[in-house]
Amino acid sequence: MPDVDLSLERIEEAARVIDPALLNTPQFSDPMLSEALGREVVVKMENVSPIGSFKGRGADYFVGGLEPGGERLVTATAGNWGIGLAYAGRRHGRTVDVFAGASARPGKLGRMRAFGANVTTVDGGLDEVHAAARDFANSEPGRLLVSDGEPAAVAEGHGTIGIELLRAGTLDTVVVQVGDGALITGIARWLKAQSPDTFVVGVCASGAPAMKLSVDAGRPVRSEPTTIAGGLAIGEPIPASLERVRALVDEIVLVDDEDIRAAMALIADTMGVLVEPSGAAGVAAVQRHPVPGERIAVLLTGAWDRPDWSATLSST
Repeated sequence: MPDVDLSLERIEEAARVIDPALLNTPQFSDPMLSEALGREVVVKMENVSPIGSFKGRGADYFVGGLEPGGERLVTATAGNWGIGLAYAGRRHGRTVDVFAGASARPGKLGRMRAFGANVTTVDGGLDEVHAAARDFANSEPGRLLVSDGEPAAVAEGHGTIGIELLRAGTLDTVVVQVGDGALITGIARWLKAQSPDTFVVGVCASGAPAMKLSVDAGRPVRSEPTTIAGGLAIGEPIPASLERVRALVDEIVLVDDEDIRAAMALIADTMGVLVEPSGAAGVAAVQRHPVPGERIAVLLTGAWDRPDWSATLSST
């Protein structure tokens, strides 16, 4: 096994202590999607968790492991991580402050606030949002700045998905979206130990290739993200997460925004399910690239808003 800082024992512990409502999301082989993709496809539906994404797993395990009565938690996020941290903060009695871009989706900001987070919107790009969060965290003692991909506990919490996936039986390949890298490294850590022949493919957006560029270069590489897949839009990977990805992931591929839109439509047409752009990236990769294996797994990592129903409603 590669020498990484993610613990199998802690992934097992996470499966015992994470809020049960966040665990054991549906997974099944979908016949229509399988036919469209030309092989058996096991779908893991993280989009139906109580927060609408997988992020609550890692957030809950991380926050639950902190010393009681400690710092208020501060983060910068495009959406789902903030929702997950707010959910975990409410469960474990922590104050959470989220800084988000002014262009963030209102529905996501609303869910953060519904779970009790203090939300501040910031004009500008990723750099401005992260700077605002950092300044706030440093302005007074008792505030802890939390970056999504950095703590090992976050990846270990996400690794519980790997435990659940293997209950579906032998998988030739697992295709996982890559933003900050916590999701894929947690899953891959478990798979490489329990199912070493399973191939792990990561998917980055072509408009946010920083993780792939960094893996190829062997060091963090910065790239300004321009993609509809907000959950994949990182500018530069955190060094600790990059090292985990390099050790655990077999291949990283890129998908364009057009590929992602086509995958969102395919998922809606075959399964009747709406997923956000990031949530469709795994299916997009299988459509575009020669992903190996006859039995593969993909993750629908995040939910999407309702469509424009005006035309449908006017015809009823």
